[in-house]
Amino acid sequence: MPKPQKSAKARGNEERVPSGIPGLDNLMEGGFIQNDIYLVTGGTGTGKTLFCCQFLWEGLQRGENGIFFSLEEIPEDVLSDAMDFGWDFQKYIDQKKFIMQYYDPFEMVDITTEVKEMIKKFNAKRIVIDSTSIFGMFLQNEQEIRKAIYNLIKALKGIDAVVLMTAEVLEGSKRLSRYGVEEFVVDGVILLNYLGVGELSSRSLLIRKMRRTNHGKESYILDITKSGMTIS
Repeated sequence: MPKPQKSAKARGNEERVPSGIPGLDNLMEGGFIQNDIYLVTGGTGTGKTLFCCQFLWEGLQRGENGIFFSLEEIPEDVLSDAMDFGWDFQKYIDQKKFIMQYYDPFEMVDITTEVKEMIKKFNAKRIVIDSTSIFGMFLQNEQEIRKAIYNLIKALKGIDAVVLMTAEVLEGSKRLSRYGVEEFVVDGVILLNYLGVGELSSRSLLIRKMRRTNHGKESYILDITKSGMTIS
């Protein structure tokens, strides 16, 4: 296993955590900021879960424990899709360095306390919550949904980890998430886009927001190769 490399330092001496996405760290002063929470958002099929898996895999190669909280896909599907890129998460599950925690959206209650306690107990340094859009399946109205998402994000602020949360952008919506609250509470927003015209298709990445970071402002080409995502 490669030895963990020293994280880059940005303005204010914030510790930077490498994303694992080739080409991305150069666009955000060396990587994500330790202790911050980021939203990875986009329409259906834009690669949000893949992005998050690549981030977690990078951490495991650096000796950092990780947790994937799935509120949507069953673990077997996520693990199988990851194997297509050569990422054997099961090996790290067996070594007790990685947790794949699934919550049935039809049986969910308030998971905030359980999630926070699990992160601390496991000493996880990289966290993924996929996806906040599922909150609408067990809460009665949009006000309750927004409150639950807000409380979850605020509860995770200050933990010694980088948290990625995914959200879905509805077709034609001007929001950056289904419920329009996540993007205002998190520290950064990465928007993934997919454009398919006939037999042609293209993917792109846009950093819409990143606090305390002089990040790239343009839309960048996002490629998916046999070893994962890359930015060009």
